[in-house]
Amino acid sequence: MRRERHAAIGVFDSGVGGLTVLKALMERLPLESTVYLGDTARVPYGTKSGEVVTQYSLANAHALAEYDVKLLVVACNTASAVALPALRAKLPIPVVGVIEPGAKVAAESSRTGKVAVIGTPGTIASGAYQKALHALRPSLEVHAQACPLFVPLAEEGWVDGDVPRLVAEEYLGRELLTGGVDTLVLGCTHYPLLSQVIHKVVGPRVTLVDSAHATADEVTRVLRDEELNRTDVRASVERHFLVTDTPNRFLEVGARFLGRPLSGARQIDLKLA
Repeated sequence: MRRERHAAIGVFDSGVGGLTVLKALMERLPLESTVYLGDTARVPYGTKSGEVVTQYSLANAHALAEYDVKLLVVACNTASAVALPALRAKLPIPVVGVIEPGAKVAAESSRTGKVAVIGTPGTIASGAYQKALHALRPSLEVHAQACPLFVPLAEEGWVDGDVPRLVAEEYLGRELLTGGVDTLVLGCTHYPLLSQVIHKVVGPRVTLVDSAHATADEVTRVLRDEELNRTDVRASVERHFLVTDTPNRFLEVGARFLGRPLSGARQIDLKLA
Protein backbone atom coordinates (compact mmCIF):
# COMPACT_ATOMS: atom_id res chain seq x y z
CA MET A 1 0.00 0.00 0.00
CA ARG A 2 1.39 3.37 -1.02
CA ARG A 3 0.31 6.88 -0.12
CA GLU A 4 0.77 8.21 -3.65
CA ARG A 5 -1.62 10.20 -5.83
CA HIS A 6 -1.54 7.80 -8.77
CA ALA A 7 -2.42 4.72 -6.66
CA ALA A 8 -5.93 3.27 -6.71
CA ILE A 9 -8.73 3.37 -4.14
CA GLY A 10 -9.51 -0.04 -2.65
CA VAL A 11 -13.12 -0.99 -1.86
CA PHE A 12 -14.42 -4.17 -0.26
CA ASP A 13 -17.79 -5.63 0.67
CA SER A 14 -19.12 -9.08 1.43
CA GLY A 15 -20.86 -9.16 -1.96
CA VAL A 16 -22.40 -6.88 -4.57
CA GLY A 17 -24.01 -4.23 -2.35
CA GLY A 18 -20.81 -2.21 -2.07
CA LEU A 19 -20.99 -1.56 -5.79
CA THR A 20 -23.45 1.25 -5.01
CA VAL A 21 -20.63 2.85 -3.03
CA LEU A 22 -18.22 2.24 -5.91
CA LYS A 23 -20.72 3.82 -8.31
CA ALA A 24 -20.89 6.93 -6.14
CA LEU A 25 -17.09 7.05 -5.98
CA MET A 26 -16.78 6.75 -9.76
CA GLU A 27 -19.27 9.59 -10.24
CA ARG A 28 -17.68 11.82 -7.61
CA LEU A 29 -14.03 11.00 -8.45
CA PRO A 30 -13.85 10.09 -12.15
CA LEU A 31 -10.05 10.46 -12.29
CA GLU A 32 -9.43 7.83 -9.61
CA SER A 33 -8.65 4.18 -10.37
CA THR A 34 -10.42 1.61 -8.20
CA VAL A 35 -10.06 -2.00 -7.09
CA TYR A 36 -13.25 -3.66 -5.78
CA LEU A 37 -13.27 -6.90 -3.80
CA GLY A 38 -16.50 -8.78 -3.15
CA ASP A 39 -16.06 -11.62 -0.64
CA THR A 40 -18.80 -13.59 -2.34
CA ALA A 41 -17.67 -16.94 -0.89
CA ARG A 42 -18.50 -15.75 2.64
CA VAL A 43 -21.51 -13.48 2.11
CA PRO A 44 -23.38 -12.42 4.23
CA TYR A 45 -21.24 -10.95 6.99
CA GLY A 46 -24.25 -9.97 9.07
CA THR A 47 -24.70 -13.47 10.48
CA LYS A 48 -21.05 -13.78 11.59
CA SER A 49 -19.45 -12.80 14.89
CA GLY A 50 -17.55 -9.55 15.17
CA GLU A 51 -14.28 -11.46 15.54
CA VAL A 52 -14.86 -13.40 12.33
CA VAL A 53 -15.94 -10.29 10.39
CA THR A 54 -12.78 -8.53 11.55
CA GLN A 55 -10.69 -11.51 10.40
CA TYR A 56 -12.36 -11.43 6.98
CA SER A 57 -11.93 -7.65 6.75
CA LEU A 58 -8.20 -7.87 7.47
CA ALA A 59 -7.88 -10.58 4.82
CA ASN A 60 -9.72 -8.37 2.32
CA ALA A 61 -7.35 -5.52 3.10
CA HIS A 62 -4.35 -7.83 2.64
CA ALA A 63 -5.63 -8.89 -0.79
CA LEU A 64 -6.17 -5.28 -1.85
CA ALA A 65 -2.68 -4.39 -0.61
CA GLU A 66 -1.29 -6.33 -3.59
CA TYR A 67 -2.71 -3.52 -5.74
CA ASP A 68 -0.92 -0.82 -3.69
CA VAL A 69 -4.13 1.01 -2.86
CA LYS A 70 -3.78 4.46 -1.25
CA LEU A 71 -7.09 4.48 0.65
CA LEU A 72 -9.47 1.73 1.77
CA VAL A 73 -13.25 2.03 1.69
CA VAL A 74 -15.12 -0.49 3.84
CA ALA A 75 -18.32 -0.60 1.76
CA CYS A 76 -20.03 -2.99 4.16
CA ASN A 77 -22.17 -1.86 7.06
CA THR A 78 -21.38 -4.91 9.20
CA ALA A 79 -17.62 -4.58 8.70
CA SER A 80 -17.84 -0.82 9.25
CA ALA A 81 -19.59 -1.46 12.56
CA VAL A 82 -16.97 -3.86 13.98
CA ALA A 83 -13.71 -3.89 12.00
CA LEU A 84 -12.69 -0.25 11.51
CA PRO A 85 -10.51 -0.04 14.66
CA ALA A 86 -8.50 -3.12 13.68
CA LEU A 87 -8.14 -1.98 10.08
CA ARG A 88 -7.01 1.51 11.06
CA ALA A 89 -4.52 0.07 13.53
CA LYS A 90 -3.01 -2.30 10.97
CA LEU A 91 -2.99 -0.22 7.80
CA PRO A 92 -0.68 2.68 6.87
CA ILE A 93 -3.39 4.31 4.70
CA PRO A 94 -6.69 6.08 5.46
CA VAL A 95 -9.70 3.81 6.07
CA VAL A 96 -13.26 5.08 5.49
CA GLY A 97 -16.41 3.19 6.49
CA VAL A 98 -19.99 3.75 5.39
CA ILE A 99 -21.68 4.34 8.75
CA GLU A 100 -20.00 7.51 10.02
CA PRO A 101 -20.48 9.54 6.77
CA GLY A 102 -24.16 8.62 6.49
CA ALA A 103 -24.79 9.37 10.15
CA LYS A 104 -23.08 12.76 9.81
CA VAL A 105 -25.28 13.81 6.89
CA ALA A 106 -28.42 12.66 8.71
CA ALA A 107 -27.50 14.42 11.95
CA GLU A 108 -26.89 17.65 10.07
CA SER A 109 -29.98 17.34 7.86
CA SER A 110 -32.72 16.68 10.39
CA ARG A 111 -34.74 19.76 11.31
CA THR A 112 -37.04 18.04 13.79
CA GLY A 113 -34.31 16.06 15.54
CA LYS A 114 -36.07 12.80 14.69
CA VAL A 115 -34.26 10.36 12.40
CA ALA A 116 -35.11 6.84 11.18
CA VAL A 117 -32.58 4.21 10.11
CA ILE A 118 -33.33 1.13 8.03
CA GLY A 119 -30.88 -1.71 7.44
CA THR A 120 -30.31 -5.44 7.63
CA PRO A 121 -31.17 -7.21 10.91
CA GLY A 122 -27.46 -7.45 11.76
CA THR A 123 -26.77 -3.76 11.21
CA ILE A 124 -29.84 -2.65 13.16
CA ALA A 125 -29.10 -5.07 16.02
CA SER A 126 -25.52 -3.80 16.24
CA GLY A 127 -26.78 -0.31 17.06
CA ALA A 128 -23.92 1.15 15.01
CA TYR A 129 -25.97 3.85 13.29
CA GLN A 130 -27.81 4.70 16.48
CA LYS A 131 -24.50 5.14 18.35
CA ALA A 132 -22.96 7.18 15.54
CA LEU A 133 -25.99 9.47 15.33
CA HIS A 134 -26.11 10.05 19.09
CA ALA A 135 -22.37 10.71 19.20
CA LEU A 136 -22.81 13.46 16.61
CA ARG A 137 -26.04 14.89 18.02
CA PRO A 138 -26.97 13.48 21.45
CA SER A 139 -30.47 14.98 21.44
CA LEU A 140 -31.57 13.04 18.35
CA GLU A 141 -34.53 10.70 18.60
CA VAL A 142 -33.58 7.67 16.50
CA HIS A 143 -36.00 5.05 15.21
CA ALA A 144 -34.57 1.85 13.68
CA GLN A 145 -36.17 -0.80 11.48
CA ALA A 146 -34.73 -3.97 9.94
CA CYS A 147 -35.84 -4.52 6.33
CA PRO A 148 -34.43 -7.94 5.35
CA LEU A 149 -36.55 -8.43 2.23
CA PHE A 150 -35.08 -5.33 0.57
CA VAL A 151 -31.82 -7.19 -0.11
CA PRO A 152 -33.24 -10.04 -2.26
CA LEU A 153 -35.57 -7.59 -3.99
CA ALA A 154 -32.59 -5.44 -5.00
CA GLU A 155 -30.51 -8.41 -6.14
CA GLU A 156 -33.36 -9.81 -8.23
CA GLY A 157 -34.03 -6.43 -9.81
CA TRP A 158 -37.51 -6.05 -8.28
CA VAL A 159 -37.12 -2.35 -7.56
CA ASP A 160 -40.46 -1.01 -8.76
CA GLY A 161 -44.05 -2.17 -9.00
CA ASP A 162 -46.53 -3.56 -6.49
CA VAL A 163 -44.27 -6.12 -4.77
CA PRO A 164 -41.54 -3.75 -3.53
CA ARG A 165 -44.14 -1.07 -2.77
CA LEU A 166 -46.14 -3.43 -0.53
CA VAL A 167 -42.97 -4.58 1.23
CA ALA A 168 -41.88 -0.98 1.76
CA GLU A 169 -45.29 -0.03 3.11
CA GLU A 170 -45.08 -2.91 5.60
CA TYR A 171 -41.60 -1.92 6.82
CA LEU A 172 -42.04 1.85 6.70
CA GLY A 173 -45.50 2.03 8.21
CA ARG A 174 -46.91 4.34 10.78
CA GLU A 175 -44.76 3.17 13.67
CA LEU A 176 -41.47 4.08 12.00
CA LEU A 177 -42.36 7.43 10.51
CA THR A 178 -44.72 8.93 13.06
CA GLY A 179 -44.02 11.83 15.35
CA GLY A 180 -42.10 14.12 13.04
CA VAL A 181 -39.35 11.91 11.60
CA ASP A 182 -37.97 13.96 8.71
CA THR A 183 -34.80 12.05 7.77
CA LEU A 184 -34.41 8.41 6.76
CA VAL A 185 -30.98 6.78 6.52
CA LEU A 186 -30.60 4.00 3.96
CA GLY A 187 -28.33 1.90 6.18
CA CYS A 188 -27.61 -0.87 3.69
CA THR A 189 -25.70 -0.62 0.43
CA HIS A 190 -28.48 -2.51 -1.37
CA TYR A 191 -31.17 0.00 -0.49
CA PRO A 192 -30.27 2.79 -2.96
CA LEU A 193 -31.68 0.57 -5.70
CA LEU A 194 -35.06 0.84 -3.96
CA SER A 195 -34.81 4.56 -3.21
CA GLN A 196 -37.58 5.53 -5.65
CA VAL A 197 -40.16 3.19 -4.15
CA ILE A 198 -39.02 4.10 -0.62
CA HIS A 199 -39.39 7.80 -1.45
CA LYS A 200 -42.92 7.24 -2.75
CA VAL A 201 -43.90 5.42 0.44
CA VAL A 202 -42.40 7.87 2.96
CA GLY A 203 -43.42 10.99 1.07
CA PRO A 204 -41.68 14.23 0.07
CA ARG A 205 -41.33 15.57 3.62
CA VAL A 206 -38.81 12.86 4.54
CA THR A 207 -35.23 13.29 3.29
CA LEU A 208 -33.46 10.09 2.24
CA VAL A 209 -29.79 9.85 3.19
CA ASP A 210 -27.81 7.57 0.88
CA SER A 211 -24.70 6.43 2.75
CA ALA A 212 -23.01 5.65 -0.58
CA HIS A 213 -22.98 9.30 -1.64
CA ALA A 214 -22.06 10.44 1.85
CA THR A 215 -19.13 8.02 1.81
CA ALA A 216 -17.98 9.29 -1.59
CA ASP A 217 -18.01 12.84 -0.22
CA GLU A 218 -15.95 11.74 2.79
CA VAL A 219 -13.41 9.95 0.58
CA THR A 220 -13.12 13.12 -1.52
CA ARG A 221 -12.39 15.14 1.61
CA VAL A 222 -9.80 12.68 2.94
CA LEU A 223 -7.97 12.48 -0.39
CA ARG A 224 -7.83 16.26 -0.58
CA ASP A 225 -6.70 16.70 3.02
CA GLU A 226 -4.03 13.99 2.67
CA GLU A 227 -2.96 15.35 -0.75
CA LEU A 228 -3.67 11.97 -2.33
CA ASN A 229 -6.22 13.04 -4.95
CA ARG A 230 -5.38 12.57 -8.60
CA THR A 231 -5.09 15.76 -10.61
CA ASP A 232 -3.70 14.57 -13.95
CA VAL A 233 -6.62 14.36 -16.39
CA ARG A 234 -4.40 12.52 -18.89
CA ALA A 235 -3.69 9.58 -16.57
CA SER A 236 -5.35 6.27 -17.42
CA VAL A 237 -8.15 5.13 -15.11
CA GLU A 238 -8.30 1.42 -14.25
CA ARG A 239 -11.18 -0.62 -12.81
CA HIS A 240 -10.42 -4.01 -11.26
CA PHE A 241 -12.98 -6.40 -9.78
CA LEU A 242 -12.09 -9.31 -7.50
CA VAL A 243 -14.36 -12.02 -6.06
CA THR A 244 -13.79 -15.01 -3.81
CA ASP A 245 -16.37 -17.26 -5.52
CA THR A 246 -17.07 -17.91 -9.19
CA PRO A 247 -17.81 -14.55 -10.83
CA ASN A 248 -20.88 -15.36 -12.94
CA ARG A 249 -23.55 -14.30 -10.44
CA PHE A 250 -21.50 -11.30 -9.34
CA LEU A 251 -21.21 -10.04 -12.91
CA GLU A 252 -24.93 -10.51 -13.57
CA VAL A 253 -26.24 -8.87 -10.40
CA GLY A 254 -23.39 -6.37 -10.13
CA ALA A 255 -24.32 -4.70 -13.40
CA ARG A 256 -27.60 -3.57 -11.81
CA PHE A 257 -25.84 -2.15 -8.77
CA LEU A 258 -23.10 -0.37 -10.72
CA GLY A 259 -25.48 0.83 -13.41
CA ARG A 260 -23.28 -0.49 -16.20
CA PRO A 261 -21.90 -3.83 -17.40
CA LEU A 262 -18.85 -5.23 -15.62
CA SER A 263 -16.11 -6.24 -18.04
CA GLY A 264 -14.98 -9.15 -15.88
CA ALA A 265 -13.90 -10.22 -12.40
CA ARG A 266 -10.92 -12.20 -11.17
CA GLN A 267 -11.50 -14.97 -8.64
CA ILE A 268 -9.01 -15.00 -5.77
CA ASP A 269 -8.40 -16.94 -2.55
CA LEU A 270 -8.34 -14.94 0.66
CA LYS A 271 -5.46 -15.68 2.99
CA LEU A 272 -7.03 -15.90 6.42
CA ALA A 273 -4.74 -15.54 9.44
